[in-house]
Amino acid sequence: MTPAARLSAAIDILDDVRAGENAERMLTSWARANRFAGSKDRAAIRDHVFDALRCRRSYGWLGGAGEGQASGRQLMLGALRAAQADPDALFCEARFAPPPLTAEERLPVPPLAGAPEGVRLDCPDWLLPLYRETLGAETAPVLEALRHRAALFLRVNRRKATLAYALEVLAADGIAAVPHPLSETALRVTRGARAVARSQAYLSGLVEIQDAGSQAIIDALPLEDGMAVLDYCAGGGGKALAMGARADLRLTAHDVDAARMQDIAPRASRAGIAIATARASGLSDRYDLVLCDVPCSGSGAFARSPQGKWALTPDRLGQLTRIQAQILAEVAPRLRPGGYLAYATCSLFRCENQERIAAFLAAQPDFTPVRDRLISPLEGGDGFYIAVLQKRL
Repeated sequence: MTPAARLSAAIDILDDVRAGENAERMLTSWARANRFAGSKDRAAIRDHVFDALRCRRSYGWLGGAGEGQASGRQLMLGALRAAQADPDALFCEARFAPPPLTAEERLPVPPLAGAPEGVRLDCPDWLLPLYRETLGAETAPVLEALRHRAALFLRVNRRKATLAYALEVLAADGIAAVPHPLSETALRVTRGARAVARSQAYLSGLVEIQDAGSQAIIDALPLEDGMAVLDYCAGGGGKALAMGARADLRLTAHDVDAARMQDIAPRASRAGIAIATARASGLSDRYDLVLCDVPCSGSGAFARSPQGKWALTPDRLGQLTRIQAQILAEVAPRLRPGGYLAYATCSLFRCENQERIAAFLAAQPDFTPVRDRLISPLEGGDGFYIAVLQKRL
């Protein structure tokens, strides 16, 4: 495919997303319907789509949409202008290219420097106060970081490899990576990111794909050999695997949607870690540690999941905080006296983090705070929050 044809495909997909479709699903559907497209074509189109979703307001502004919701064409025009590229090289008469610019599209647009703050920072206006409440003077730098593509991080499985050995095996498959300071097990991939999933290091369980901030969450947990540990909102089991790599644990994974846990068994086998899965009816009330990586806004990870930034509403955020409170209340009886409750989100908002913990402690006087930490995207990974509480003896 030509660069212009890739741009045209991205425009069509972005228009589907604007109509309410899921970006990942639309990219998969497009690839299935256009099997002539090679892997480089699919990757380039994906990059166009997700870059536009991260920068939807600023690209729309530069594409002539002002503060209105931009079409796919306006987003791609804005992307070219943001990159100081010549739109006429791609919006042209060539086959499969988007049609040439109209006279209206050639009109000068107001400079982005004069746009409202939410446009410049690609953030819904109603979310700006929530970020400021937590981040203060770092609000603009954090939102700027969330406008850019997230790095790919790997977690070295200490049960099978040292960092040096993992780097050596990755290099044999053309993948370069460097250690990252957020966690002693974290590697940031600097070359060959798209080859990771088929690399020997990944297939043999030496490394797992996991954000550095997520790894730092696990580093904050008071794990010791022999503990009975429950990952209550386990999903695909990434954090359970990371816990199991740190200590010899009796690990149980649970998720309200059991289908989300279907990959845990093969992942655990590859990693050499035993993880049992259980429904709510099969859970104990004597765990030494329960981790609740709760559903949240994802406001610390919008660089990785940008569609969520625009889909979030005040009503949905309120619903999420109620779910978070419910989960904390559900797991409190699962801990033995002296056990630890760990609460984690990939959110930067106080209403999902510190306020949830304060409300829980007010309602549960038999728990005391041990530590908490907010991990900023400025530290290099996604934004996360972790709080560790202990149940009194």
